[in-house]
Amino acid sequence: GEILKFTVAETTALTAIMAFGAVIAFAWSANVMRANTDPIKLASHGAIVGILGFALIAAASFTRSAFLFRVGVMMIGFGEGLFGVGTLSYAMNIRDASQHGIALGAWGAVFATAEGLSFAVSGIAKDWLSHLVSQGALGAGITSPAAPYTMVYLTEVVVLLATLIPLFSLLRREPVQDAVDSSRSFGLADIPA
Repeated sequence: GEILKFTVAETTALTAIMAFGAVIAFAWSANVMRANTDPIKLASHGAIVGILGFALIAAASFTRSAFLFRVGVMMIGFGEGLFGVGTLSYAMNIRDASQHGIALGAWGAVFATAEGLSFAVSGIAKDWLSHLVSQGALGAGITSPAAPYTMVYLTEVVVLLATLIPLFSLLRREPVQDAVDSSRSFGLADIPA
């Protein structure tokens, strides 16, 4: 938003665009998961969509395209939604139904911690890289104020590519049948403590 000279309102709207992408992902995931899709496959698709989104945002800084930037933001929200539903579904698919509460808590803690750390590290890296660019420490060819953002977004792409490695190894596993008995009614004992 800073590079494309967005107003405060336009920058704030990016949060809504990202959330819109996530809501679309949640709705789409609900239909896909009803068809017994492997949740790791869904999470992998989310990571791939995220890679494309970050690549579009990096490209938007070169082309100065606000449209491309917004599409990239929406794709990141969509990818995060797919990844979140896939990983949560995988965590909830453990065999022992009495452990679903702890699985949900662990998933939430890991997801929130990873997202918080990524925001913090990205902000620190952007500020540090901006300082290096302003000092000319990265070379005469890297003087654009967009360079620190582009480096952070490309780092995000690399991290998502690394995330695909364990996801793809999980895809090769034997599918685990859902151990939850759907014929049994939900009762007070099923509420996580």
